[in-house]
Amino acid sequence: MTLRDCSSSIGADAETGWLPAEIARDERGYVLTGADVSKSGRWAGERDPYLLETSVPGMFACGDVRSSLVKRVASAVGEGSMAIAFVHQYLQQEAQRGSR
Repeated sequence: MTLRDCSSSIGADAETGWLPAEIARDERGYVLTGADVSKSGRWAGERDPYLLETSVPGMFACGDVRSSLVKRVASAVGEGSMAIAFVHQYLQQEAQRGSR
């Protein structure tokens, strides 16, 4: 058999069983982030969660592990860079809170 073009999707399962119970997940095991965490009732923070923030304030998820319709490498790379920006925002916010 000769293939001219081939596409493969690896990691169709969430594989998040190793995460602590504090990290909210959907029924398929994907990590809830942002507004989905708020809707689930699992967000206990004083502010709204950032787009990629999990149910644990300051912990972020990106890529295929997130509960999202988009499962593509390009979106995972972009989300990863966004997560870094959110980490910086979170740390800055925590530093300001500590100086009060």
